[in-house]
Amino acid sequence: MNFIEGEYIYINKPYRMTSFGALAFVRTRVSRRVGVRRVKIGHAGTLDPLATGVLILCTGKKTKEIERLQLNNKEYTATLQLGATTPSYDMEHEVDATYPTAHITRELIERMLADFVGEIQQVPPQYSACKIGGDRAYDLMRKGKEVELKAKTVHIDSIDVIDFDPTTMQLSIRVSCGKGTYIRSLARDIGRALESGAYLTALCRTRLGGVRIEDCITIDDFPQWLEQQEIEKAECRNDEKSK
Repeated sequence: MNFIEGEYIYINKPYRMTSFGALAFVRTRVSRRVGVRRVKIGHAGTLDPLATGVLILCTGKKTKEIERLQLNNKEYTATLQLGATTPSYDMEHEVDATYPTAHITRELIERMLADFVGEIQQVPPQYSACKIGGDRAYDLMRKGKEVELKAKTVHIDSIDVIDFDPTTMQLSIRVSCGKGTYIRSLARDIGRALESGAYLTALCRTRLGGVRIEDCITIDDFPQWLEQQEIEKAECRNDEKSK
């Protein structure tokens, strides 16, 4: 493998690690193995810290492919808690309101989800990396400032119910969607459409383009995987150029 020229690395990002944190973990170890101070590396499509799943890292010249990879269709599995909301639409914040759920049935959910398939208008979460005048929305929110984000057109190919527990009001869904779709915002909008509330309790990106979660390496397994690779080191490249 030639990480300096360019390679793809498929990581299964763990819970509570940022996408940049996963990138930094991999870059440190790849750079050390290759024998350079800092291998060029980027990631295609940020995952929230509380999300897990497919994170594609690109090294060297493959970083030029990041924009193209981000356009690829994505698939997620998500678990929603119905009947309550949080400011961030996930478990980063405490519940700020509760709502009735007695009227919610699986049949109602499946009818309602059909309305979200196709092109829809979606407002990104206020706690997100969207920029407002050069500042990240989540930074402004954490400073107590007002954040107003405009709706964007996103495309959802399909939403399927995996499971629904009417006792706990937990709903598990599989979502196939295009670039720019926020599953946290989808959870918020599903809650509203059910005349109730909803927030994410779990989120996993199971596919990005043709890369599935089964193709990915966990952070814990990455050092051993790296040791097993046949790698062209920086010294070897320099020796060849001097001939």
